[in-house]
Amino acid sequence: MRIEKVTSNKKQFLDLLLMADEQEEMIDKYLPDGDLFALYDDDLKSVCVVVPVNSETCELKNIATYQQYQGKGYGKALIQFISNYYKNDFKTMVVGTGDIPSILSFYENCGFENSHRVKNFFTDNYDHLMFEDGIQLVDMVYLKKTM
Repeated sequence: MRIEKVTSNKKQFLDLLLMADEQEEMIDKYLPDGDLFALYDDDLKSVCVVVPVNSETCELKNIATYQQYQGKGYGKALIQFISNYYKNDFKTMVVGTGDIPSILSFYENCGFENSHRVKNFFTDNYDHLMFEDGIQLVDMVYLKKTM
């Protein structure tokens, strides 16, 4: 397994990024200035994008693993890698996600804890209703992790 920081042609990973953030217009807001990392195990398995929020905090804006490889530890390995990568630059990493038990459990297993929520984020910022595991996404739930 290897993880590479991608510095050019980030849009080549759009199909995978859209799995975690299904509106390209939203991805276009953070991808140009974000750090994109790709995890390979023979072939591409997972990607993530991290952006600075301020001098002490960075945000995991997108993390996605191809469906056939989910549950095999690739996402967790990517989070461990970026946590280590940024530990000397930031004190805290945050991530925002929908209020979906399986996703919240994944982040908690990666060392994140509940931080705060932004009411109506998904309904106010996306041009269509979004669903995950049959649940409509309404509020953005933020979790944080001390580096």
